[in-house]
Amino acid sequence: MKSPRFLIAVLVLAAMGAGGYWAYSTYAAQKDDGVLTLYGNVDIRQVDLAFNAEGKITEVLVEEGDDVGSDQLLARLDKELYKHAVAAARARVQQSEARLRELENGTRPEEIDRARAALQQAKASVEETEATLERRRRLLASNNVSEQAFDEAKRAYEETKALRDQREAELALALEGPRSETIAATRAELDFNRATLRFAHERLDNTELLAPAAGTILTRIREPGATVAPTTSVLTLAIRDPVRVRTYVDGPNLGKVVPGMKAEVTTDSYPDKAYTGHIGYISPTAEFTPKSVETPELRTDLVYRVRVIVENPDDGLRQGMPVTVRLPDTAKRQGSGG
Repeated sequence: MKSPRFLIAVLVLAAMGAGGYWAYSTYAAQKDDGVLTLYGNVDIRQVDLAFNAEGKITEVLVEEGDDVGSDQLLARLDKELYKHAVAAARARVQQSEARLRELENGTRPEEIDRARAALQQAKASVEETEATLERRRRLLASNNVSEQAFDEAKRAYEETKALRDQREAELALALEGPRSETIAATRAELDFNRATLRFAHERLDNTELLAPAAGTILTRIREPGATVAPTTSVLTLAIRDPVRVRTYVDGPNLGKVVPGMKAEVTTDSYPDKAYTGHIGYISPTAEFTPKSVETPELRTDLVYRVRVIVENPDDGLRQGMPVTVRLPDTAKRQGSGG
């Protein structure tokens, strides 16, 4: 009868042989078929959404878990102050437009006639006060009028002369029309007011928060009634498309991977369901294996980050999910010497 130790030794050797055969048949087959297998995760692509304006939130139109489309309205701020700013800016534009039309049309004939009439009246006043001054000068010489009366006549004459000169200048301006510099300044003022109106409209538009892309609402951070400043996060959005997988390839296998190469992506949840995709990007620089995908053998290895674009995603691929990437075309590349 054989000893128990002998039987145990036989069993251990048999187990080791079976394990060795299984390992050889598994890993050697993977190596020989030319299919490169990589491991990674579906990229987490999230956006914190905020108003580009300040104010009180009046509405949040989505809940956590809601699917939203690109440019879909998600939330609103109180608009009253922004509407008033638009109205004020529009009034300044209208005022500047009216002023510019007036200058470009020149002086109206009625205004020129009025300036001529005012000049004629001023000239008549000069003639009248000049005659009065001469009469009092003769009377002063014969001591028939006081010096005070003479001075009053002289002052009246000087005032009417000044008024005549002013009326002459006003008539000349009316005949010449507005200066080109005045028209240019008014035109620049109109441009400024129009820019202010556009800015006011933009601020009003910013009281509505729109989805930048299609996705799913992850977090509802603020509620109606809350007062927010620009860049204060209100919602968190997970972007659905495109779905990207982040994986890594080591140096010896780097030459087998090229942009555009076909890829198959599977998950632990549905290992028999393969998603098609392609290599979209290969990092030009090496890095140590990230903790999320490292194994004891690769802990100190340098690897290159690879992005895989999934072409037919569905709800089976969720952000952050671990996945397996198979690159079947590496056999052809090896055969061609690439």
